[in-house]
Amino acid sequence: MVASKTVFITGCSTGIGYTTAIELKKRGHRVICSARQQSDVSMLKEQGFEALQLDLAQSSSIQQAVEQLKELTDGKIDGLFNNGAFGQPGAVEDLSRDVLRNQFETNFFGTHELTNLIIPLMRQQGHGRIIYNSSILGFVAMKYRGAYNASKFALEGLVDTLRIELYDTDIKLALIEPGPITSQ
Repeated sequence: MVASKTVFITGCSTGIGYTTAIELKKRGHRVICSARQQSDVSMLKEQGFEALQLDLAQSSSIQQAVEQLKELTDGKIDGLFNNGAFGQPGAVEDLSRDVLRNQFETNFFGTHELTNLIIPLMRQQGHGRIIYNSSILGFVAMKYRGAYNASKFALEGLVDTLRIELYDTDIKLALIEPGPITSQ
């Protein structure tokens, strides 16, 4: 029997985040979900999850969610699953600076800010696991997916560096790179 862990998951409205939350809850873990839209937070709560509103493109939303998370857990988080992201399609030559900035705000900068707020909690408790959901498009480019490709390539470089920097701690990092999936 595996001891129950407290896991915070971003991007739980659908897909990998939602499916992971269901599976971890079935296995007896305490799962705290997040979603960008309040309607999705309400849906998750109706299904019996603890859930927080979190928009990774907004620093104030990230900070508020972490404060709520600390209150819910007394500052003890065993795992962070950085799953929240979106894909902005379009030809690279048509992508404006603002479109790229928006893509990076969520998929890169927001994920980085959230992680940097969680690491001190993990350091204080002496352990933790951080999992990043990248994509096969984080190491193989695909046409008309340039903004998403770039955000995931950048994320992978950041994670690889952070893994080296945390090597001598009990905070472990993992990076997953799924391809096309079918999920709820």
